[in-house]
Amino acid sequence: MRCPSIGEVEDLFSARFCLGRSGTQPDGIEPVEGLRMSQGFAHVPVLAGEVVALLGAVPDGLLVDATVGGAGHARRLLDAQPGRRLLGIDQDGDAVAAAAHTLAGYGGRAVVRRARFDELAGLVAAEGLGPVAGVLFDLGVSSHQLDTAARGFSYRTDGPLDMRMDQHRTVTADRVVNEWDEAELARLFAANGEGRFARRIARHIVDRRPITTTGELAGVVRDAIPAAARRRGGHPAKRVFQAVRITVNDELSVLSDALDAAIALLVPGGRCLAIAYHSGEDRIVKARFTGATTGGCTCPPRFPCICGATPVAHLVFRGARRPDRSEVAANPRAETARLRAVERLDVAAAGRAEGTPS
Repeated sequence: MRCPSIGEVEDLFSARFCLGRSGTQPDGIEPVEGLRMSQGFAHVPVLAGEVVALLGAVPDGLLVDATVGGAGHARRLLDAQPGRRLLGIDQDGDAVAAAAHTLAGYGGRAVVRRARFDELAGLVAAEGLGPVAGVLFDLGVSSHQLDTAARGFSYRTDGPLDMRMDQHRTVTADRVVNEWDEAELARLFAANGEGRFARRIARHIVDRRPITTTGELAGVVRDAIPAAARRRGGHPAKRVFQAVRITVNDELSVLSDALDAAIALLVPGGRCLAIAYHSGEDRIVKARFTGATTGGCTCPPRFPCICGATPVAHLVFRGARRPDRSEVAANPRAETARLRAVERLDVAAAGRAEGTPS
């Protein structure tokens, strides 16, 4: 889903889709407005080598790309493991059409469906594709979304205040910007890193309503921030647009349940990987992976567990892996990426072993 590119970064966890290989449009996929589906999409995903290596060590079973986007990770996984099948899902209809086109050459080995990643468990069951050996979450927003002005994600191109990844959703950026009260907006901006000027920005937005385009919103935010502060930290509207987009798409609230569901689906030895580009996402990933590896243990650290918690996974490595210097040099948008991974334990076997008389 994420394809870093050289140049100024619009959003700290965005990526660029790049036009790629040609092919035949798969049955049932309609052309996406503004895309040349005869060319499809291709991209260079972040930490691709790490992802392929980590999921190359899992048992037999289905691989799931829960944020398939332009199918960059998906293609590499299918190429590296010719015997595997892969389910790719995305809530963005443009991404689903592009990924289905890109993966058409893999035949029945690749299935692409439109869904949010918190629908993962039900979708896997409905598709009947077998046990799950690996799940990848590559979080954030794509540059295709940013680069399509009509989608309303960008503060650099003027478009409607939309920002919906799934265009079936009813909440839009227009509703947040023009209907939320000043206190609600200030809290939202403060929670997303705009603490110093959150109230000023919220007040300017309320005073300038109605705001109808992304260009207008970016201008209002710029005017709310003192000139000296505008010269630091990139575009002054960056965090405001990020906050509104996360709210419109309910991005953080669905992530915890999606990660828990993915881990629960895994066969013993299966792995769940998550790449986060934003501190809020990474905190949630770390918390859910910690919960899986401790079983929710409440005992003091470095003491034996007596609370009865049962871990269901273990960390594949401690902390988070980051792109090396060469990847960041080639792709500056990769700089904020953080990769974490857990491996599913054989809880049933461990329980039987504990119950076996000595």
